[in-house]
Amino acid sequence: MSKQIITGFPDNFLWGGAVAANQVEGGSDQGGKGLSTADMAVYRDALGRGEYEKHYSISDRQIQDAIAATDISCYPKRRGIDFYHRYKEDLALFGEMGFKVLRVSIAWTRIFPNGTEDQPNEEGLRFYDDLFDEMIKNNIEPLVTLSHYEMPIHLVNECNGWLDRKVVGLFEKFAISVFERYRNKVKYWITFNEIDSIIRHPFTTGGIVPDRFSSGEIENVLYQALHHQFVASALAVKHCHNIIPESKIGCMLTRLLTYAESCDPNDMLLAHRENQLNYFFSDVQIRGYYPSHMNRRFAEKNIQIAMEQGDEEILRQHTVDFLSFSYYMSLVTSINADKMDKVSGNIAGGVKNPYLEKTEWDWQIDPVGLRIALNDMYDRYQIPLFVVENGMGATDTLGPDNQIIDDYRISYFQGHIREMREAVKDGVELWGYTSWAPIDLISASTSEMAKRYGFIYVDQDNYGNGTLNRLRKKSFYWYQNVIATNGEEI
Repeated sequence: MSKQIITGFPDNFLWGGAVAANQVEGGSDQGGKGLSTADMAVYRDALGRGEYEKHYSISDRQIQDAIAATDISCYPKRRGIDFYHRYKEDLALFGEMGFKVLRVSIAWTRIFPNGTEDQPNEEGLRFYDDLFDEMIKNNIEPLVTLSHYEMPIHLVNECNGWLDRKVVGLFEKFAISVFERYRNKVKYWITFNEIDSIIRHPFTTGGIVPDRFSSGEIENVLYQALHHQFVASALAVKHCHNIIPESKIGCMLTRLLTYAESCDPNDMLLAHRENQLNYFFSDVQIRGYYPSHMNRRFAEKNIQIAMEQGDEEILRQHTVDFLSFSYYMSLVTSINADKMDKVSGNIAGGVKNPYLEKTEWDWQIDPVGLRIALNDMYDRYQIPLFVVENGMGATDTLGPDNQIIDDYRISYFQGHIREMREAVKDGVELWGYTSWAPIDLISASTSEMAKRYGFIYVDQDNYGNGTLNRLRKKSFYWYQNVIATNGEEI
């Protein structure tokens, strides 16, 4: 029996954008908010654009200095773009573009400033009440991430972040609190943003300060902390389904699609292993168990994960409803990588792909890779997918009458949305697409403002100078039309 051929995006496709509380809100000292890992991030203009390890690294001394700081001008994530006070203006602009959905995160430290309080902070809860009400007023569906690089710094110092099993229960309490509070306002949830990134930047993702541990034990520490996040994610799924029966809750992966540099079987095997390792993080949350290939990896690296009785059952019973992911670029690997040209800007580094163009931050642009990734993930899991981050950082220039002609951004999105549409026509069940980011914000990696992603320009420089006025870029009107035509006019 033949089925009708899919010709484009479904009528209920969720178009929108994505931001994170720590990159937009600001107001770090308002509403009873506590300090988070993001509030420790310093802008360092002397660092090269590709030096991710230096941008993400932190020491105990740096944490102490950040906590004691009275001058916060060099801590950009504490000021964000003042979304805390300007969210109504920003949501009106998103509504003007026609957004069906907006991905945001709840700052854990607005609800439990230290993470250990008995009762949630009412002022923090009211802020998100007002935010979600305003979203609904603008006909925008909230898609809410529970943990997006915003762990309370108190838990870093008291518990060594996610290494301490105690944090599972504290996160569980946080999740229950927001599920109960927003049960009538939020249907779509995500547990952990890019849960796999704990391996790349331990402090930002897991509250792990590497110099507290020896080089011989740090990898075991990271996988132990990750296991606690897996358990916490499964428990959040359990409570979300119980408290909000009609809800949908997903996991989130950094999709690091890796190509073999050649058809040498050794290159092919290396690429296969890289993709397999990338999928490990979603395998656990979708299939409900650790994949067998990780047993060999753990044994060879002498990694021993302490599991409590019942952990494996928790993972099996409470799997996610959908897989959301970020996609920015593809990677290339080779057994001869040390002899080949590299690109410095990729999230995980890699061999230069001669067939791809790059952004000015040295991120390789690969729209076809998005189609490949979508097909591969859907073939593997057979559950709905959601592209929740995709975009490019660029330097925007104000022209006459404050115009921003960002044809390079339009070209980037055209390519990716076109390939995404092809994946839907291939039969991939795709729920929606939220660009990163619809408005200029503080960069996650470099904490700079000059690396602009948005359809909306924010008048602020790397040092916090500017009016914070919002200006529509050329891409604003282009994306508005994409949404209005449901992706038919790209």
